Amino acid sequence: MSPERRVLTGITTSGTPHLGNYVGAIRPAIAASRLAEVESYYFLADYHALVKCQEPARVQQSTREIAASWLACGLDPESVYFYRQSDIPEIPELTWLLTCVTAKGLLNRAHAYKAASDLNRESGEDTDAGISAGLYMYPVLMAADILLFNAHQVPVGRDQIQHIEMARDIGQRFNHLFGAGRELFTLPEAAIEDNVSTLPGLDGRKMSKSYDNTIPLWLPAPALRKAILGIKTNSQAPGEPKDPEGSHLFSIYQAFASPDETQAMRRAYAEGIAWGEAKERLFERIERELAPMRARYQAWIDDPARLEQVLLAGAEKARARARPFIAQLRSAVGLRRLDQGVAARAPTGATEPGEAAASVKQFRESDGAFRFRIEFGGRQSLVGGPYASGKEAGQLLASLYDTALEIRATGEESGHRLELLVGASPVARTEPYAGAGEAEADLGKFRAAWKALLQQRDEARLAKAAKA
Repeated sequence: MSPERRVLTGITTSGTPHLGNYVGAIRPAIAASRLAEVESYYFLADYHALVKCQEPARVQQSTREIAASWLACGLDPESVYFYRQSDIPEIPELTWLLTCVTAKGLLNRAHAYKAASDLNRESGEDTDAGISAGLYMYPVLMAADILLFNAHQVPVGRDQIQHIEMARDIGQRFNHLFGAGRELFTLPEAAIEDNVSTLPGLDGRKMSKSYDNTIPLWLPAPALRKAILGIKTNSQAPGEPKDPEGSHLFSIYQAFASPDETQAMRRAYAEGIAWGEAKERLFERIERELAPMRARYQAWIDDPARLEQVLLAGAEKARARARPFIAQLRSAVGLRRLDQGVAARAPTGATEPGEAAASVKQFRESDGAFRFRIEFGGRQSLVGGPYASGKEAGQLLASLYDTALEIRATGEESGHRLELLVGASPVARTEPYAGAGEAEADLGKFRAAWKALLQQRDEARLAKAAKA
């Protein structure tokens, strides 16, 4: 079954994971990644971390801890796209393409920039004092993260909705300027996480690094118990009935407990459980869930080379999707080879009259997957795919006409083939030939037929422009 939607989540690498991160982000996201109808993208947002953190060791350590945490908690890197942002060079390239179409006025209205500049004015400082270009351009980088993989949904809290709206505005502007009637970018939707638990911290406020009230996720059992015993409670004595709805301790317990366990704790509160005993029960419940994962986490932390291999493999998997798309976007804005997609024929090497042009067709297999076929008068045809949707196949096809294509003959154990590449990525290939000679003969036929196809398209464009 092909996934019905792509969902993308970024995790900023600037701190140590805590219980609030686990309950509010890690656990629900991993559960969602197991849905057959969802294609999930999870990335370590280390470029984003640089906006606020200029401590190299901290960024590296946080990246290591967060990657190990997601894997220890059950994320399967084989079934999702799990990668480090800085391993995808197409992201900063797309950031620049988007920067060139993003209105400065849009960035002026970004909440983070406005808050920083307003604070400066209130303090009598220059409006932009201490504000980096990174903070100002942050929404464009976020838009590139989302648009590069054409995510349908981005799970965010309400305070992040503006970033998704800005990504939509930027993508829509790019589509209008360069799409030529095509929707290059899918416009993302914010998936509001109203149902995600927000844990109180040690002092009762939201658990957050900003408040310095967190309980780190992977504390050893004795340290975890000590931290839980330090959670603030009121002065009600043992035997005195307690209200679970106003108890931060109960809120944390409920986030980990089953419905039956939660109901039993409610009864204990009504019966006047002592705060010390309630804290012990909370510790035991959390420890029961985290202990097996803590062992897996430590194994990942102790083997950074293995962790690095997982991230690099995830990056290559993500780049296999990103490379053909960025080639299409480069072509759309005019970053093209000078011998392809030109408006007029070169005076030499012209196609002979009557030379047949290649033809390109898109089709759908019986299993629902989409492919395309290039016929060029040879013994074989080049077939590309499979793709999850007709739109995805169409986007790749559209990029072929103006992108620098490479066609090569390969001599594999399974036979000689022709292979079509965009950048370094194979996008279509033939069935095996009987021998290298047949493959080489068809290689020449393809080049001539493709050249004729491009010339036909150029002439059609010139004729259309003349009528306009």
